[in-house]
Amino acid sequence: MPALEVKDVRKVYGSGATEVVALDHATLTVGDDEMVTLVGPSGSGKTTLLSIAGGLLAPTSGTVRVGPHEISDYDAKNLTRFRRESVGFVFQGANLVPFLTARENLLIAADVAGRRGAEAGRRAIQLLEELGLGHRMDNTPAQLSGGEKQRVAIGRALVNEPELVLFDEPTSALDTQLGEQVMELIRAEVKGRGTAAVVVTHDTRMTHYADRSVEITDGRLVA
Repeated sequence: MPALEVKDVRKVYGSGATEVVALDHATLTVGDDEMVTLVGPSGSGKTTLLSIAGGLLAPTSGTVRVGPHEISDYDAKNLTRFRRESVGFVFQGANLVPFLTARENLLIAADVAGRRGAEAGRRAIQLLEELGLGHRMDNTPAQLSGGEKQRVAIGRALVNEPELVLFDEPTSALDTQLGEQVMELIRAEVKGRGTAAVVVTHDTRMTHYADRSVEITDGRLVA
C-alpha cells in the first residue's frame, strides 16, 4: 500500500472573479519507503499540497489517502487524531517550543500522541543521539544553532514513528553546507526506518538526496 495517494485534488480559494486555484487536479503517489522532493517557485502550490497531504487543509475536491487513512473523508476529530499519530511535520522555521529543552520538545510530541513513560524517554534520547545531539539534549532552542534546531525538529517529527513525514523547506534558512548535512540526515533517518517522506524545496541542489523529484508550477504537478 502506498504511503500517500493524492488523486485529482483541487484547492480553490474564493469564487467568481476572485477565485484563486492553488492546486489544479494534482495527482501524486509516494511509495511506502520512498523519499520525494516537490520542487517549485514561491506560490506554485507546494505548501498547499503538503498541508493537504498532512490533513492541515481540506481539498476542494479529489481524494487523499495516507496509508490506510482516507483523510479526505475525515471529520475534524479524526483529522486531529490522524495528524497526532500518523504523520510527522518539519516546518521551515523548526517551530520548537522555546522554553523546553531539545529532549522535552520530543517528549511533548510523544505525550500528545499518548506515548508516555520510560519508553518515550528512551526513544527521545535515542533519536537525539542518532541525530548527533546527544550532548545538546538539555539545551533550549536559544542555545542551539540553526542546523541543530532543524535536527531537533526532525527528531520530533519521527518520535511517534509516523507512516509519512512532510518537510516544508527544511534547508531554506541554512547555508549550502548545513543544508546538505540536514538533507543527508533526513535521508538516513527516513530510509533507516522505512518511512516515506515528501520534502518541499525551491532549491534544486537538494533534489539528488531524494529517490524522485516532482515539479509543481501554478498548482500543476509534472513528474
